[in-house]
Amino acid sequence: MNGFLNLLKPPGMTSHDVVQVARRTLRTKAIGHTGTLDPAAAGVLVLTVGYATRLGEYVADAVKGYRAEIALGVTTDSGDVEGAVTARASAADVTEERVRAALGDLTGTVTMRPPVHSAVRVNGERLYKLARAGEAVEAPERVVEVYALELLEFVACTDTALVRVDVTCSKGTYIRSLATMLGEKLGCGAHLSMLIRTRVGAMRIDEAVTLEELAADPARPLLTAQQAIPDLPRVMVSEPQREALVHGQAVQAVELAQGPVLVYDEAGELVCLGESSGELIQPHKVFQKSQH
Repeated sequence: MNGFLNLLKPPGMTSHDVVQVARRTLRTKAIGHTGTLDPAAAGVLVLTVGYATRLGEYVADAVKGYRAEIALGVTTDSGDVEGAVTARASAADVTEERVRAALGDLTGTVTMRPPVHSAVRVNGERLYKLARAGEAVEAPERVVEVYALELLEFVACTDTALVRVDVTCSKGTYIRSLATMLGEKLGCGAHLSMLIRTRVGAMRIDEAVTLEELAADPARPLLTAQQAIPDLPRVMVSEPQREALVHGQAVQAVELAQGPVLVYDEAGELVCLGESSGELIQPHKVFQKSQH
């Protein structure tokens, strides 16, 4: 069993919990994921099964999409609704125009600091473990790309307000940090009150499978590498070329740009992930064995 599974993670479960359930359902330990979701969050969690675990990095690097709700006027230590409240301030003077301007400032190349309650490692330790131990450690800043930050709804209350947005961003973007930064720009503080991941690369939430659907049909076809990573070029090789590749030998390329490429045999089965020099394909990760 090999391939990718576009799974709909429910709120209240950790990503590790979801993987464990999938392992029991599919009766294989060879399952991983391509990027965690916080326990309170829901949405697309891409699982890798069998040899697809060796291709997970190409999904992890893909563009992500989120729908988020940000509560203005209340700041928490974790940046989301599960954290302890650290500050309150009135958001009565916040207008939709100010929100749109602040969202514009947070679009493009953005420098952010991951939340202290995150899985980022500092000196070999997870930040959330250091935070639980009471150690004051600041995460290193990172540069990410926020391709789009679209305001869907602004709901003003007496001293608080809700901002609902769609986010399209690069790997490594923390939506909790964006929420905190939005609150800072508006001068009232904020935290992430709801998060749904709507997209990971080519895999979208309207095509995701629930754990219940997976349990009812564990033999359902998994997504192929070409479906899950459509941006990677695909090339077919002859049987002699296939045999050379599985032995670690380079073969002649056919008008390919330089970079990674998915190599298939004449039967349409994935042979390897190769690296094209423009003239040769060098096998990088091989998924078949020699037939001779």
